[in-house]
Amino acid sequence: MSQNTLPKAEARTDAQDYLTAADEPLASLHRRSGGTIPGPIITPALLELVRKARSFGLRLARPIVARDGDEQISAWAEVEPDAQGQGCRIVLSGWQARPVDTPELHTERTHHLAVARQIAEFTARLGPRQQVLAGQGMAADTAELEHAFSAGVGRAWTDFVELEGTIHHQPVHWRLLDGARLRFAGSQRDWRATLVPLGEASGELGGFDLLLCPEQPLAESGPAPPKLPATAPRSRGPGIGRDIAPVLRQPVSRIIANAETIRTRMAGPLADEYANYAADIANAGEHLLALIDDLTTLDMVEDEDFSPAPDHIDLADVARRAAGILGVRARDRGINVDAPKKDESAPAIGEFRRVLQILLNLLGNAIRYAPEGSRVWLRVESEGGRARVIVADQGEGLDAEQQERVFRKFERLGRSGDGGSGLGLYISRRLAHAMQGSLTVESAPGQGARFILDLPADTEASAG
Repeated sequence: MSQNTLPKAEARTDAQDYLTAADEPLASLHRRSGGTIPGPIITPALLELVRKARSFGLRLARPIVARDGDEQISAWAEVEPDAQGQGCRIVLSGWQARPVDTPELHTERTHHLAVARQIAEFTARLGPRQQVLAGQGMAADTAELEHAFSAGVGRAWTDFVELEGTIHHQPVHWRLLDGARLRFAGSQRDWRATLVPLGEASGELGGFDLLLCPEQPLAESGPAPPKLPATAPRSRGPGIGRDIAPVLRQPVSRIIANAETIRTRMAGPLADEYANYAADIANAGEHLLALIDDLTTLDMVEDEDFSPAPDHIDLADVARRAAGILGVRARDRGINVDAPKKDESAPAIGEFRRVLQILLNLLGNAIRYAPEGSRVWLRVESEGGRARVIVADQGEGLDAEQQERVFRKFERLGRSGDGGSGLGLYISRRLAHAMQGSLTVESAPGQGARFILDLPADTEASAG
């Protein structure tokens, strides 16, 4: 660890919380993070402290933490608003910098991510430039954001949320967005963003997992809608996705988060056997949460009114995205994923996020069950008004009876203990059928398996 012995650094802000003057080393940190002087405060912790001091008209002091490349910066910040409330004086002391990969910081980060993953009510997969690949909400007030992410694939995720101070837009290093407070259309709650880099350990940044965690629980729903007349057609009965999952998800997530807090001893010293009990509780909760998510999707695909969007997509592009998303998992098992080349194309009609969901399921299964050190292929082809993507592995293969059973609801072919619900392939086939397509398998014992997703070809794109 290195400690900066510079004297106290001072800075000034105005009524808009813009940094108007700053001494070193704050000035350099601010500029390296993409800021200007004068300009908005980039460091989230410092911005929050300045806003509170100015809003309350009180002198506030607390430690702040920021990230600068491969170092974590910490300092003691004192913020005093001026008499007119038009700005603040900032005094920083005790400036320290230490590598972010120290064991203490790594453990702290691991604990934080474990809790964030369980209480997140919106998750998304981002590319290396923080562009949206897919997003999914787990609460009633995230539907509008989920729709925006679905329609805005390829755009920066910050385009769809209102970040505190409206300053954290690209180009800004991801570490400065990590932990940012935000709001978005359709929700009255405040949220915190957690960005999880993918592939960072291998030196190849493959993108990010975005976790949005609410600062407050979801408010109770309003009065029930009026009853339909007796002559009106009856809709399907209560479903776990529509009626039960939103009620279950929040308490289960809190149980997992609390268990993780106990397991990692964040709340204080604990005997090993009790930490192990907490780990068992967290694992059981994670399996239950995964089952709730699968049942939520199951309820959706079995609804007779479910209709995927007819997007114009490229199956080769979606396959490459799926390979990028699961690349880290594949490398962990020594599996080489052979994705379509950049010049390959297979235009099709289907909802982008649902096709990506299917391919993630197929590729995830191949990575999970194929032998370590083997290869998985993703191939695309177009023929006779149809477009196809094929996921092939070098696994044990399936006999004729297993091929018939594999798409059944809750079928796991005798596999136990892998955390699966047995719904992935059933849901994937239902999604394929809803998009006027099909999902089939070709296999033989000892010869691996080929899962084939077939969709209507985008003839207009092919002709162009």
